[in-house]
Amino acid sequence: MSGMKGWQIFRHSFNLVMANLEQAFRLSLVLYLIQSIYTVYSFLNPPQMMDFEGTQVPVMSPETIFPTIILGILAVIASLWIAVAWHRFALTGESTSGWLPTFHGSAVMGYLGRSILIGVLVVLGVMVLSIPVGIISIGLPALAGVMSLVLIGLAAYLFFRLGVMLPAAALGDKLTLGETWDVTRGQSGTILVLALIVVGASVIIQLPSWFNDNPSSAINVVYSLVVNWFATIIGISVLTTLYGHFVEDRPID
Repeated sequence: MSGMKGWQIFRHSFNLVMANLEQAFRLSLVLYLIQSIYTVYSFLNPPQMMDFEGTQVPVMSPETIFPTIILGILAVIASLWIAVAWHRFALTGESTSGWLPTFHGSAVMGYLGRSILIGVLVVLGVMVLSIPVGIISIGLPALAGVMSLVLIGLAAYLFFRLGVMLPAAALGDKLTLGETWDVTRGQSGTILVLALIVVGASVIIQLPSWFNDNPSSAINVVYSLVVNWFATIIGISVLTTLYGHFVEDRPID
């Protein structure tokens, strides 16, 4: 049952994007292009490898530091803007007839704060589990790969379990950390299956770039930008569906 529900949530999220592709493009395309400038600039200006006490260390050229910081900040703002806009469209029907959604400053800042909180909690959770995982990997080296997948699975599980508060931030709803944990209580199996599906799908869409003889080629960059747009919107939709289903009791059939 948990496996089926996890799949239903993912399918509902995917269908949400496919059924509203025009709005997805209108709400995110310009902002995603702004976000992509950072990726392209980093690709065109890679850090130089320098020897530091016998170790090769990547070092940015002085003239690229300031542009990288500015473009990085713009990329973060654009990504938060996209997330807030898509959550609000899916949950309230707020759309746009142009190519730039309404900017909700307080919602964007709330989204940023909660994203940082979730990131810290996920890292702490992974660090705690990495201790026994590391011990097992040392004792049984053959299981090292499996143990790495366990850590990835835990990170994804915690992100989706806690990520329910992100759509709430987009709507201006003050859903606390405790309330977030409570609304998904008893749904660990569902969220774990969902997390594994999302991680698996992410791996599959990245396979073509991994098999490229030159992973840093322009073709790989373009491919990554295109598939990452779909991955971004679908990922935001998964959080939207979790919020709509567990907090607002919306159906996912």
